[in-house]
Amino acid sequence: MFDLDQFIADCRAAVAADPSHKAAREVVARGVADPTGVLKAVGEPRFGAVEALYRGDDVTILNVVWPPLFTVMPHEHRMWAVIGVYTGGEDNVYWRRLGEAGNSRVEIAGGCALRVGDAEPLGRDIVHSVTNPMGKLTGAIHVYGGDFFAVKRSEWDPETLTERPYDIDKNMRLFQEANARLAAA
Repeated sequence: MFDLDQFIADCRAAVAADPSHKAAREVVARGVADPTGVLKAVGEPRFGAVEALYRGDDVTILNVVWPPLFTVMPHEHRMWAVIGVYTGGEDNVYWRRLGEAGNSRVEIAGGCALRVGDAEPLGRDIVHSVTNPMGKLTGAIHVYGGDFFAVKRSEWDPETLTERPYDIDKNMRLFQEANARLAAA
């Protein structure tokens, strides 16, 4: 049975033992293999949200709930990540950076569809966008190899595909707007 405190401890121990994503991916894969247990631990999703379950210099663990039919523009993390889906699904498009950091564009380089029970690692330099292709909320545990909120990173304009500083406030407003649409529906 999934235990949130144990999951956090296991993620921290995995990163202490191996600073790459490899050991953490195994912890996330074990966790999302019990989607009912994760739902009991974090609660049934009711609206889109980014909830910090743990934040430290070593690792950040988020419960990300994607609103229905929601897309987040191309962005980077500047640290590895592991995404584990426990309800719904998320589609990731991977982008290739063209040009110098801080003044680049991106082009599509691949992608993957994640569904319940999937755990996908993302390398430190991955640029990706995320779409919840479903008409329901999607829940995923995101584990990052560092303090996710302390790192300056970039996002790319969805129309011009040009780089700009990541704007967390704007991205949180997108969640709020999607939640308002969900509540109205």
